[in-house]
Amino acid sequence: MNTTAREPLLEFKGLGKSFFGVQVVKGVDLALGRGEILCLVGENGAGKSTMMNMLGGVHIPDEGIMLLAGEPYAPEKPADASAAGIAFIHQELNLFGNLSIAENILLNRLPHIGRLPIVNRRRMRREAEEAMRQVGLDLSPDTKVDTLAPGEKQLVEIAKALALDARIIILDEPTTSLTTRETEVLFALLKRLRAEGRSMIYISHVLADVMALADQILVLRDGSRVDGGPTGEFDIDRMILSMVGRSLEQLFPERHAAIGAPVLEVENLSQPGVIRDISFSLKRGEVLGFFGLMGAGRSEMARVLFGLDPHSSGRIALNGEALPDDGARDRVARGMAFVTEDRRHEGLLMDSSIRDNMALVSLGRFAGAGGMVKADALSEEIGDMSSRLRLRTGDPTLSIPVHSLSGGNQQKVVIGKWVMNRPEVLIMDEPTRGIDVGAKYEVFTIMNQLAEEGVGILYISSELDELIGVADRILVMHQGMLSASFERGQFDRQAILSAAFGGRKAA
Repeated sequence: MNTTAREPLLEFKGLGKSFFGVQVVKGVDLALGRGEILCLVGENGAGKSTMMNMLGGVHIPDEGIMLLAGEPYAPEKPADASAAGIAFIHQELNLFGNLSIAENILLNRLPHIGRLPIVNRRRMRREAEEAMRQVGLDLSPDTKVDTLAPGEKQLVEIAKALALDARIIILDEPTTSLTTRETEVLFALLKRLRAEGRSMIYISHVLADVMALADQILVLRDGSRVDGGPTGEFDIDRMILSMVGRSLEQLFPERHAAIGAPVLEVENLSQPGVIRDISFSLKRGEVLGFFGLMGAGRSEMARVLFGLDPHSSGRIALNGEALPDDGARDRVARGMAFVTEDRRHEGLLMDSSIRDNMALVSLGRFAGAGGMVKADALSEEIGDMSSRLRLRTGDPTLSIPVHSLSGGNQQKVVIGKWVMNRPEVLIMDEPTRGIDVGAKYEVFTIMNQLAEEGVGILYISSELDELIGVADRILVMHQGMLSASFERGQFDRQAILSAAFGGRKAA
């Protein structure tokens, strides 16, 4: 880790920004040294992305100044930031899957043959190969991006930044979709780039990663800088206390739900190449966790259960009644709900309002005579659900588009739309991915409330500590099959991980 004092390359002095009359960044100071990694942490909605969007030329500050290499820096558009040597690698990667690696890396500055409008493909490949070499991406530059693994796509994004000779690279939640090995490769690369003198701002909710990577830490809460300094002065408890403004004695709320009779029963469920001979039951009031390595078949199983994908054999029963293979619409009508792992593309209408998204599933309950919607009753229930979820929007009318919300608040909208339909079974696939510890605690609290109301919750997560904290039972999958089952009193990290690698068979 780099602890040497560095000359400031970037400075914020009293930076502020407001939207809809609400100040979301409040007089923030920041200093980033040359050849330094600054980790920016805070709850969803703390102002991190807004700050970086001002640096990246997406938003213009309302107050304060930015200095780059000691000179005033005031970008009016993203192209100004790129020209200044600043690259922004977003959580949702900005790549075109139908184009090659080389075309993505040089997209905005494709080399031409003389003055002719013809791409010099030999030069394009040569320049792309040099950028790919710097990130250790050993592939043909002609490879289509949509064939790459998530970790390889992340490296393409960094190669784009290096091809522009970026001196500051901003990374927003870069490990969200990466395996442990891909994360290790990414971190090794970032440390090498730091040693070469490049500066980075790294945004993450994975606090252990922050401790392993950062030279400096800056903590935001409610748009203000509340803590900061060298990483050696921090531990995870201090970061959490600064982020949420209170000490979290435990990361998981206490469970009080009484577990009842089976509500969902699965017998010998199979789909060739996806899942094999899956059998289990989910009880009322139970949180049933599913763990496994990437590719174990957990998400594929969830899609089959919800009727999104077919199954070749087996039985799925709700309240003792076998479910016909009539698709997801029938599942919803019968009392099932599904919080998908991809909230942006499958869980929300990103350009629609919070209100419209919340009403999506349950709208039929508010239809009166002639199909007219009972608007007052719908608005009242949406408002009640917003309060129950502790939704932070800055807009009491809930009319702003959902894409303007932080990741944690977007996830609450996804959960809220399903809860409003009063399900009996709620399937949740990676529901806390990309949200902060405070928002996670609130999601767990909502889950507990639903369990106390008798809802059966099937909870899929790649975070083993999270499953151990929230689940009543944990089932482990390996290569499309159940490999082990653990009751709460039997939870053991080593045994669960062993089962995920195929080391133990289910009884």
